[in-house]
Amino acid sequence: MIKQNIQKYSKSILKILALIGLIYLFLLSVTLIGEVFKMMGKETAKAIMQTVSNPILGLVVGVFTTSLVQSSSLTTSLVVGLVAGQVLTIDLAIPIIMGANIGTSVTNLLVSIGHITRSEEFERALSASIVHDFFNVLSVLVIFPLQYFFNVVGKTAEFASGFFVNIGGLKMVNPLSTILKPVAKAILNLFPNYPWIGIIIAFILLFVALRYIVVIMKSLVLKKIEVFFDQYIFKTTLRALFLGMLFTALVQSSSITTSLVVPLAAAGVLSLKKIFPYDLGANIGTTITAFLASLATNNADAVTIAFSHFIFNVMGIMIWLPLKRVPISMAVVFSKWSVRHRWVPLVYILLVFFLIPLLLILLMR
Repeated sequence: MIKQNIQKYSKSILKILALIGLIYLFLLSVTLIGEVFKMMGKETAKAIMQTVSNPILGLVVGVFTTSLVQSSSLTTSLVVGLVAGQVLTIDLAIPIIMGANIGTSVTNLLVSIGHITRSEEFERALSASIVHDFFNVLSVLVIFPLQYFFNVVGKTAEFASGFFVNIGGLKMVNPLSTILKPVAKAILNLFPNYPWIGIIIAFILLFVALRYIVVIMKSLVLKKIEVFFDQYIFKTTLRALFLGMLFTALVQSSSITTSLVVPLAAAGVLSLKKIFPYDLGANIGTTITAFLASLATNNADAVTIAFSHFIFNVMGIMIWLPLKRVPISMAVVFSKWSVRHRWVPLVYILLVFFLIPLLLILLMR
C-alpha cells in the first residue's frame, strides 16, 4: 500500500514537472513568434505610422502594425516616441492606440489554431481567444466615434497626464523575459539570415506544448484542477480582472497573458465566463509599458498618449463588462461555426488583421 502511494505521488510529481516544462516551451514559442515579427516588422511599422494623415487611417494602421509586430506594447511605445518627437499629433496617435488593441489579439488566435485537429478542444480554445478580439472590436465601434467627434479620450487623458509630467522614467522588472528572451534570441541567432526558420520552430514548439499540456492536465484529475481555479484563482469577476491586470503588468505582454489561458480553456479547466474579465484585466495591464516609456520622455503629449491607452480600455470595460453576454455569445457562435468550417478562423485572421487593413492603408495613403 505504501509502495503504491509512493508510486502514485511520484507519477504526479513527474507530471507536474513535465507540465511546467511544457508551459515553458509554450511561453517560449509565443515569445519566439513575437521576437521574429519584431525583427521583421519594427522598422516597417514605424515607417507606416509616419504616413498617418487622418484618424480612420490611424485606426487601420494600429491594427496592421500591431499584427505585424505581434505586440501592442511595442506599437504604443513607438507611438509615444513619435508623439514625443512631434512626428505624430495626439489626435492621430489615439486611433493608432485603439487599433493596437485589436491587433494584439491575433497572437492568442494563432495559439487556438494549435487545437484545430481536436474538435472539442478547438471550440473551447477558439472561443477563449476570439472573445478578447470581439471585446476590442466592440469597444472601438462604440468609443472611436466618440473620440472622432468629441475627443472624449483625448480630453480625459490630457487632464490626467497633468499630474504625472516631469515625474521621470521608471522601469519594471519582467521576470519571464529573463528566462524566455535569451533563449528565443539564441535560437534566432542560429539562423541570422533566415528569421522565417524561427517561425517554423515556434509553431512546432507551440503545437507540441499545447497537445501535451492538455493531455497532462486531464490526467492530473481534471475536476480537482477545475475546482481549484474556480474557487481560488478565478473565483470572482473582480479577482479575475485584477489577476489579468497584475500578471500583464509584471510580464509586460498581454499576448503572453491571454495566450496562457487558451490551453486551460481547451482542457476544460476554465470557462469562457471566467476568462472574459481576465482578458479585460490584461488590456489594462498592458498599458503600463507605454506609460513607463512616456514618463522617460518628460513630454506632456507623450504622457497624454499613454493615458489615452489606459482610458480607452477602462471605458471599454465600463461598457462591455456589464454587457458581457454580447461578446461571449458572439465568441460561442463563432467557435461553433468554426468547428464545422475549419477554414473560417484562418480566413478571419488573414482578412481582419492583415489583408483588409493593408488594402485600406494602400487606398487611403
